[in-house]
Parts: sequence; structure tokens; C-alpha cells
Amino acid sequence: MPLTDRERGAVEALVRHDDAWFAAPGKPPTAADIAAFAGTEVAFGAIARSLLPYGEALRWVQFPSVGVDYYRDFDWTTLGGRVVCTNLRGVFNEAVAQTVLGSILTFYRGLDELVRAQDKREWRKMAVRPRLRVLRGARVLMLGGGELGSRVREVLAPFGCSFKTFARTGGEVRTPAELDAALAEADIVCGVLPDTALTRGLLDARRLALLQPTAILVNVGRGTLIDETALSEVLRAGKLGGAVIDVTHKEPLPQESPLWTCPNILLTQHTSAGSSHEILDTIALFGENLERYRAGQPVKNVVDWARGY
Repeated sequence: MPLTDRERGAVEALVRHDDAWFAAPGKPPTAADIAAFAGTEVAFGAIARSLLPYGEALRWVQFPSVGVDYYRDFDWTTLGGRVVCTNLRGVFNEAVAQTVLGSILTFYRGLDELVRAQDKREWRKMAVRPRLRVLRGARVLMLGGGELGSRVREVLAPFGCSFKTFARTGGEVRTPAELDAALAEADIVCGVLPDTALTRGLLDARRLALLQPTAILVNVGRGTLIDETALSEVLRAGKLGGAVIDVTHKEPLPQESPLWTCPNILLTQHTSAGSSHEILDTIALFGENLERYRAGQPVKNVVDWARGY
């Protein structure tokens, strides 16, 4: 991953007593990179897939992301016996939760329409004001639990929202029938689910049609959760109050995607986890895990390849 001088300095401080190699980011591995990787015990970053076969000494990989979809189909049956992989679960919770709050308020408080009116120098006060809403009493359905889902709930709760969670364990909503009923009742639906065989296409055309015409749909998990064609049709038909889409099936979103021109949509372009400190926060977690690794203790955020996250 690209590092500023300050960020590289933070990494160098962590590995000052080690034999460390910094590969050039964003470029194919060089012969020197391959030679270094062949003797590498610990790797930190988005590793080129072409390097992995050379990792005979590899024991631990710290990925600089929460999602590990890019590596999912690698031969972890062979490597998994000796290579532990960890992700950044939890590092981006605060940033994502604030994006969720801000984007919901954008629709509830009419900021989306007011910004467009400002661009056109139109005074829309009497047209916008009657449709404005407050979050007090809003029924929120969380698709996914875990640390991220919990933080989103904590951020929204002071506004007087009520919550239900659809999750593999610990959720109030568990069965397909319960999910359908909860979707039909929800004022806000927030997706924080990982990409798995069970979550892909969960919000298909049938389930999107269950949503109230005033409901707000937010997806900050994985793009595969939603049928994008069906979503564009629902939005164009005026059958959904708004959609906040941070993640899409393909990224960057193709120019021909109908989502670009849909009404009542906010495309946040996979920025929900972003902040000016995200790389330093990533390095901090790597440093914590590095201390654990050196001490022979379990590292945090181990990826379960059977589950895919």
C-alpha cells in the first residue's frame, strides 16, 4: 500500500529490529521482491497473488482491508495449515458508522434536494420543508451484526431509533420469513454483511419490492448483497425513499451502470471507511498484532476461510 513518509516511518519503527523489505506499491513484483518474499515470515499489505506461491517461509499475513475476497479462491487448504491471515475488522467502524448517519440524514433532512436546488439557483423552501423527517421513532433493520453493526446502532440510538438485526447468530431476525416481515416494516435498512454464498443477492427484486416507498436503503457491506438492476428499477419507479450505495458489484462502477443516473441515490464510492488516519490506524493494528506474534500469543482478526471473512 502507498505510504507517506510519516506512515513509512511508523512501520519502520515497528520493524526496526527486523529484516524488513518494502516492495514498491502498485507495481508488478520485481525479481528482488520475489527473492525477499521467498524468505518472508510476516507480510503486511495487499500482496500480489503472483507472490503467494513463493511464500515458503510465510507464517502470517496482515491484510490492509476488512474484505479478503481477492484472495478467497487461493489454495488456503494447503497454505492454511501454516499461514495465519488477519484482516482489519473493527478498524473502520467509526468512519463507516458516521457515513451511515450522515447519509441517512442527507435524505431525512432533504439535503440531497437542497444541494441540487443550489446548483440551479432555485429557492425550494416550501417544496422541501413539508417532506423533511427526523430520526425519532425510525425503525432500523440491520442486515448483519458484529462490531460494525453494533457501532452503527450506537451512533443511531441517541436519535430515538428502534432496531432489529438480521444475523447468523444473536439477531432478532433469523428466518427468511422473519426477514421479509422485517423489511416490510423498516424505515431504514442498513447492510453491513460480508460477501458469502448466503448473502449474495439477498436483496433481490422480490425483497426490494417489500420495502416501504419512503424507506432508506444503505449498503456499506459488500456490493453483492443487492440486485443492482432491480434496485435501479425500484428507484426509477419512485418506490423507494432513497438508497445510499457505498459498495457495488464492480468497482469502479462502470460508466454504463444505470445506478449513475437513478433518482434518490447517493453513491459514496467505497469511501465510507475512509479517514485521514486510516493508514496510521491500519499500521497501529499491525503493530499490536506484531507484538502478539512475537510473544507467541494469538493474533487478532484471524480470517476464517471457510466462512470467507
